[in-house]
Amino acid sequence: MNTNSHSHIDSNSHAVSNYSAGSKNNTNKPEIILTGDRATGPLHLGHYVGSLKQRVSLQHIHDQTILVADMQGLTDNAHNPAKVSSNILNVVADYLAVGIDPTKTTICLQSQLPALAELTMFYSNLVSIAHLERNPTVKSEIQNKEFGRSIPAGFLTYPISQAADITAFNATLIPVGDDQLPMLEQTNEIVRKVNSLAGKPILNECKPLLSNASRLPSTDGKSKMSKSMGSAINLGATEKEIRTAVKSMYTDPNHLRIEDPGQVEGNIVFTYLDAFHTDAHYVNELKDHYRRGGLGDGQTKKVLEECLQEMIRPIRARRAELLDDKAQLIDILRKGTQVSREKTEAVLFDVKDVFGLNIL
Repeated sequence: MNTNSHSHIDSNSHAVSNYSAGSKNNTNKPEIILTGDRATGPLHLGHYVGSLKQRVSLQHIHDQTILVADMQGLTDNAHNPAKVSSNILNVVADYLAVGIDPTKTTICLQSQLPALAELTMFYSNLVSIAHLERNPTVKSEIQNKEFGRSIPAGFLTYPISQAADITAFNATLIPVGDDQLPMLEQTNEIVRKVNSLAGKPILNECKPLLSNASRLPSTDGKSKMSKSMGSAINLGATEKEIRTAVKSMYTDPNHLRIEDPGQVEGNIVFTYLDAFHTDAHYVNELKDHYRRGGLGDGQTKKVLEECLQEMIRPIRARRAELLDDKAQLIDILRKGTQVSREKTEAVLFDVKDVFGLNIL
C-alpha cells in the first residue's frame, strides 16, 4: 500500500470519475478504501501525486482508512528501528497537513493491529516462495536495495502482509501507483483461494484506483522519487531545499544554448510542471516555445520553483503547527487504531473459521 510510494496530478474529482466510469454495475454505494505509507521518513511530492491528493477527495465519498505501515517499514530497517519509530508522527502530520480529515478518514497504526500479523501467517501457507520471487515489485526493490540472497524474509513476504492489510479491512478500492499492481494481483489470488476453501465469499477482491501520474521521477531523472535514495522533495521542504532541488533537475542535455530547440520528453522540469502547475494551457505554451528554441532551462526552472514554493508553503506551515502538538497526533492515531482493531479482528475470526480453528 505504500505508496512509495507511490502520473500527473489531475483534479481529484477526475481521478474519482475515472474509476466510476470504468466500474461494472456502477452504483452510488461507497467503496471501502485502504491505503497507507511506510513510516520510514517524511512524505514527499511523489506520495502527493501518487496518492495523497486523491485521498483528500476520496474521503468525502467513500469509507477510507489510512494505515501507517510501521511494521512494513521494519522489513528493511530492523537494524535501525528508530528510522521507523521516529517517523510515525511525521507521517501523520503530513496526512493532516495536506487535508486528510480524521473525522472522515480513519488513521491507524499497523503494529497495533495484531490481526494483521495473524492473517499474514495464514496467507503465507497459500503462497509459494517462487511466486513471491517472481513478483515484479519485489524483484525491482531487491535490485534497488542490492539485497541479493541476503534479503530479509519479512521483505520477501511483503506482498502477503499487504494482502493481510487489504483484506483485514474488507477493502474494495486501493489507490496505488502502477508499480503496486502486482501486489493487488497477489492479494486477489489469496482472496480467491480463501473463498474457494470456504465455499462462499468471505473476503472481497479489490480494484486499483490509479491517479493520472502513477510515478513522479526523481529530481535527477534516474528513477521514481524516493526518500531512501535522497532524490525527493519532502512536503515539509524549506524554501532553500526546494530551490536547490529544482536547480539540480535534469533537463535536455543537448539544449546547450537558449536559442537551440529543446526536447520536452524526458525533461524532468516539464514532467513536474505537468504534475503541479495549475495552468495547463500556460505549460503547453512553454513546451511549444522550448521546442522551437528561445526558452532557457533557467526560465523553465524559475516557473517550476515558483509553482512548488507556492504549493508547499501552506503545507509546510500546517505541518510544523501539527508537530508542535504531538499529543493531538497520538490521540488521533489511538482513536483510529481502536476502531480498526475491532474491524480487523472480525475478519480474522472469519478466516480462522475457514480453517476450522474457532474451537475455543
